[in-house]
Amino acid sequence: MEKTELTRKRTAIKVAAAAVVGLLALAGCGSSSSDSGKSSDKGKGGTTVVKVAHVTSALFTPLYVAQAKGYFKDAGLDVQLEAIKSGQDSVPLLASGKLDVMVAGFSAGMFNALNSGLKFKVVGSMGISTGDKAKSPTALEVSKSLVDSGKVTKLADLKGKKIAVAGGPGATGGYLLAAILKTADLTLKDVEPVNLGSPDMEAALKSGGVDAALPSAPFSTNMELNGVATALAVPAKGTTGTGVMFGADFAKSATAQKFFSALVKGAKDSQGDLSKNQDVLKIVADATGQKIDVLAKTPFYSWHPDLAPQPDQLDAMQKTWMDAGLLNYDKTIKASTYVEDKFAKAAK
Repeated sequence: MEKTELTRKRTAIKVAAAAVVGLLALAGCGSSSSDSGKSSDKGKGGTTVVKVAHVTSALFTPLYVAQAKGYFKDAGLDVQLEAIKSGQDSVPLLASGKLDVMVAGFSAGMFNALNSGLKFKVVGSMGISTGDKAKSPTALEVSKSLVDSGKVTKLADLKGKKIAVAGGPGATGGYLLAAILKTADLTLKDVEPVNLGSPDMEAALKSGGVDAALPSAPFSTNMELNGVATALAVPAKGTTGTGVMFGADFAKSATAQKFFSALVKGAKDSQGDLSKNQDVLKIVADATGQKIDVLAKTPFYSWHPDLAPQPDQLDAMQKTWMDAGLLNYDKTIKASTYVEDKFAKAAK
């Protein structure tokens, strides 16, 4: 698809910018016991407490749906959601048992933590790229001035250019950028990734601080509507960099399957065109602080109905960051040592 057609279709999705609710600092929210998730850790009405850290994002819609619709409660669980800024910062808390579950993006830091001996399991996937160039929730946006001047007309022209990515090259966004660049035989080493949050990317493009950016919706569509950027490419269908992680002790408990099965119910309720699903839109709006009318016009990711983990994607992430020199080891960690798919297989 020509970039002009891609931009035309994407800008037809009129999305107003919406502020995301501030993320809570985890340090002051307390901790669970070393046997977290076991029957001795009781919540209201005899339910079992499960501490779940998450990065506030529509990426994790199944989690919010399962919570709002009472699927966790029906399973006898008191799920306590704790908002965090990034998954890589909270890996030690997950490994130490202060958290039971984490729903967030994967990162180079996560793999380095595994290599250092921290124990946890990747048990599920979350947002999956649709590959729909007209309605992708994430797009590689290029400064319109560079496009209009003819300096950037294809991915290969980004070599040596500054590209804004949330979390930097070692975060989920870095992997998504690498996956896009790979189609033009480029790597993260061929560009200059700049760590910027999605809300700050439009201003950086406008000022010339960066040449391109990889924002999520609604920020991607807004910069197109404002004439600041042009969408050049999107992650391929099936690409994912987020998922569900269990602490090692929690993964061994009976509570773990109850939690995952309830989460899968949320995923099954999150299928299809969510722009027309008012129930889910309201749930996500309440969870993220965005307005329903904004979400109704914002492209969503898709989710596997069983939220099965994607070891091939995890292997690809590891290779990408190893090639970029972001991992402190040079021998790939086998997925079989940290990925567990039994929860997805047993979920009903």
